[in-house]
Parts: sequence; structure tokens; C-alpha cells
Amino acid sequence: MNPLLMYKDADFDPAFSPSVHQQELMADLALDTLFQAMADDDSYCHAVVQKAVLSGAPDVETVIYRQDIVKDCLMNAQVVRDMYQVTLDCIEKKRERRLSFFSRYPSAVLSNAIDLLRLFLGQLRIIRRMADELSSRFQSEGFTAFFSMLRRELDDDYFRTVEKHLDTLKFPHGVLIGAALGKGNEGTGYMLCTPDEKEPTWLQRLFNQREKEFTFHIHPRDVSGAQALSELKSRGINEVANALAQAADHVDHFFSVLRAELAFYLGCVRLYEKMAHLGLHYAFPVPAPASGRAHAFDDLFDISLALTMQRPVVANSMNADGKDLVMITGANQGGKSTFLRSIGIAQMMMQCGMFVPARSFRSSFSAGLYTHYRRREDDTMTSGKLDEELSRMSRLADLVRPGDVILFNESFAATNEREGAEIARQIVRALIEKRVRVVYVTHNYELAHGFHDKHTGRALFLRAERDSTGGRPFKIVEGEPLSTSFGQDLYRTIFDDVTPADTTGSS
Repeated sequence: MNPLLMYKDADFDPAFSPSVHQQELMADLALDTLFQAMADDDSYCHAVVQKAVLSGAPDVETVIYRQDIVKDCLMNAQVVRDMYQVTLDCIEKKRERRLSFFSRYPSAVLSNAIDLLRLFLGQLRIIRRMADELSSRFQSEGFTAFFSMLRRELDDDYFRTVEKHLDTLKFPHGVLIGAALGKGNEGTGYMLCTPDEKEPTWLQRLFNQREKEFTFHIHPRDVSGAQALSELKSRGINEVANALAQAADHVDHFFSVLRAELAFYLGCVRLYEKMAHLGLHYAFPVPAPASGRAHAFDDLFDISLALTMQRPVVANSMNADGKDLVMITGANQGGKSTFLRSIGIAQMMMQCGMFVPARSFRSSFSAGLYTHYRRREDDTMTSGKLDEELSRMSRLADLVRPGDVILFNESFAATNEREGAEIARQIVRALIEKRVRVVYVTHNYELAHGFHDKHTGRALFLRAERDSTGGRPFKIVEGEPLSTSFGQDLYRTIFDDVTPADTTGSS
């Protein structure tokens, strides 16, 4: 049995160790805020959603497959919670009874396997009852196949057969073992035989007084004899014990995988409920083929910021369809970095099959998303800041592939403007030539202006708005780079009540 709620043809493995670039993604995009909202103090769920979001889905088909399941979960939140609780109860009961197969004694392995399967049968009956009573509420391909599998594999005959076998393996009438004589009259070919379960009638017992088998009895104080008999029993039941242990392990694996896959969808439900409570809008994105250049959205906002602030935040729209490069400029504290982060988070949420914090979102599927953000000064660095940036860029260059997305935030600003512009220009051009999509936030006018003047129509230029009083509405709009550092803002910060004659200055 396989739940197959994350992939159509494979189980979801929650084991995960984030790579260096994934750790950078979490830090740069503030993803842990998202993970915590989805986990809701459930450490196991936190680990699962981290793996699911950072790893993403392998293709567009899987994204759509998961989206349909998420829609089902949002419509049936309590059912998802109940199913998840069944898997937790199963694990907790197993832990309480300390059941395992780590024993060298076949009798102990068999006994534990019997107890474990009896425990699992109760939980399987609950899951099967849910399939009977609630499957009509679910429309997705994933849940439809899951419930159909449960009804097919866990029919009434299955439960009756398993119960009968478990009762038999308790050996209420003793263990019947067959064997042959081998070399030196040693026993060989030990086999557990099915006992005659029919009790003889009184008439049969009356006319069948003589036993057909040879019988011997071990003296109660014969320790060696008892040990020898125990070893014979172990040989006879060894294969059965191993087979039953494998069966129990299979059911155990089913509940473990179901728990992991439901944890992701329960995380989606929890996030949806938190967003609804805060009055935040959402949409299911449209994943476009990786070969295209689709990238457009309406009213996209930074979900991590909204969850931190516990209120709606400014949303922005963009249409970068057909563009290789999006370059964002504008005044400090204008919302550029927040806008960049919102793009990255939404791309990752789309690619793992989730809804996104926007009214609409369309983007080409990308096998990889990477960030290259400016880092704070580190006293432990053995080289300069620019060297560190170039070293990180070199590592990313070995990872990125055509169709990937890379987000730059004030990269290569650790040197003078002209040198930084030239380094960034060559890197961006090389990435675009390799069909990598680039979104770049910069204050470097020479860099932005150079691309604006020389680049073809496959670039989009955005700018953080600033009103006439120097206020920041945190809106990002289309606009060419400006050759000003907004000295008026700095002047007003220092001289609050003085209006300068010259309010601009070169950057």
C-alpha cells in the first residue's frame, strides 16, 4: 500500500539535509517564518514542509497534482486533521508498548509482530471507515486514488483473514513442526505446519484411544532438554516470524509515509487559516513550461512579512512575460528587498504545489531558485568582502542550469561603483546567455543605466516609488533608473525643518 499523495508513482521521503544554497535561501527569503506558520509548533511538520518547499516538485504535472490535493484539503480541513491524528496515534501506541523487531529470538520477533499488526489493524479500520464515509467529498486525482486503494486493499475479507492468521500464530494448541532427518540423524528442513483446528468428538476420542504419534515428556528440571526444545521451536517458526515481521514493517511504513505526506498538506491548511484570519488574499498559481519566460502576477505580497507584522502589507503587480532580466532600482527603504523576497517565496510555493500570496500568479517552472544577497561584514572572514561575494557567485555558477532563477540583492557593492558595475554586468550577461532568469535589486546607477540603454526589449526595469515629501508607499512600478541618491531624504533626516536649494545628488 502506498498513499501517493505527493507523487503519482513514488513515496515522499521526509529525510532531508539542506545544502549550502538552500540554507542561504532560507535566510535570504525569511522562509523559516513561513515554515513555523505551517508547522504550528509541530516539529515533525516543520521538517516535512521545509523539505517539501526547498526541494520542490520535479515537474509541472506534479505541481498541478499537488495543487488539486491542496484544494481538497482546504475544503476538508478537519478530515485531514483526523487522518493525520490517526498516524500520530499509531506511532504513539507503538512507542508506549515498545514494540520492535530487534531481537535474535524468533519467538520474540513473532510475538512483537503479532502485537504490532493487531495495533495497526485498529488504525487501518479507522482509515478504511474514512474512505467509505468521506471519499465523496474529495475530487482530486490523488485523494480519489488513495481512497480507492484503501477500499480495494482493506476490504472485509482482508481484516477477517489477518485476524484468523494472528489467532492461529498464537499457537493455542501448541506448535506443530515438521522436519526430516539429515546427516548423522540431525534434524533438517524444519517447517511450521498448520495444526488440525477441528476438535475431535467424544465418539472419535472413544474409538481412537491409541496415539498415532510417539510422545515424550521433558522433566520439569531438565534445563538442557527445555533449551533444546526451545531451539527446535525457534527453527520451526523462524521463517514465519520473519515473514510476519516484514508484513508488520510494511504497514508501519505505510503509516510513516502517510504521516509525512499529510503533514505537508496539514501545513498548507494551517497557513491558509492564518492568512484568512489576517484577511490576506491568496491564489493558486499557473505553472508554465520551463522552456518559456512567463512571469506575471497581481497584488503579490511578502507572506513572511505579513505573518511577522500580523496584518496585511503592501502588494505589488508585475508583468515580466518574455523577459530575461528584471532590474529594480529606487530609493533606500522603498520596498525593493521586500518585493524581491516576495518573488522568491512565491516561486518556491508554486513549485512545491502550494497556493501563493497574490490575487494571480503565473511563472515558468524552474528546477532551481538561487539567491545572491549582500552579506554583513564578518570579522572572521579570511578574505575581503568582494572576494567572498565572488566565491559565492562561483559556487552558484556551478549549480545553475537553463531555466533557473537567480535573485541578486545589492550584489558586488563592496567595491567602487564602476568596478562593481562591470563585474555584475559580465555575470548577468553570462547568465542570460545561458537562459537563466535574473531579478536584480541595485543602487548602482551605472549598472542599471547600462542595461537600460544597451539591452534589448527582453529586460524590465522597475523602480521603488517615492512621493513628493520623500515618503515611501512601498509600491514598485515600471520606470527607468534615476541618477539620484535622493539627497533631500538625507538632508531632511539631519535638518528636519530646512528645505535645501539643491535636493539631488549623484549616486
